Formats: sequence, C-alpha cells, structure tokens
Amino acid sequence: MKIVTICGSMKFENEMKQIAFQLETKYKMCVLQCVYNEDDKELSTAEIEFLNKSHFKKIEISDAVYIVNINEYIGEQVKKEIAYAKKLGKEVILHTDFIN
Repeated sequence: MKIVTICGSMKFENEMKQIAFQLETKYKMCVLQCVYNEDDKELSTAEIEFLNKSHFKKIEISDAVYIVNINEYIGEQVKKEIAYAKKLGKEVILHTDFIN
C-alpha cells in the first residue's frame, strides 16, 4: 500500500476530498489529506505556520505526493511542496496524468 499526501490549491477543496476517496477505494492508496477550514475560521499566524509545518511532515512520512492539478493549475505553495518532495526523493504523481 502506497502512502500519499494530497497537495493542491484550496480552491479545489471539494475535488481533493473526492479524489482522496477515489484513491483509497479504487487505487488502494493510504491518503494523508490537508486540514480543511470548512467553517472558514480566521487563523492566527502561528496556526497557519503549524498547519504548513504539519503538511510538510505528512510529505516526509509519505511514499509520494499526489498533486491535484486541475486544469493544469499548480499554485506557489504546491510548487514548494513538490520541490520538498523531490528533495526527499519522493514520487510526484500528477492528477492529470494519473486519473484523467
């Protein structure tokens, strides 16, 4: 079983949830997801920094990152996550190459 961290723009939040479900049920991957701020609560700088640090830790413990690049979009934060994953020798899986 491959462990993957899902990475993508929060504008694709709903799609990332659906993709994570599909990856686990159809492709037998264990998906580590982002934390979604569904109530749209205001976050402190410290909370945002911790969430970012936590996401990079998920990348460290994963076998791969799964990049949700709908319409080929990859934002600046996701580019940093890809670079970090590559630095660690992790596989980078692009959604547009994998499922579509």
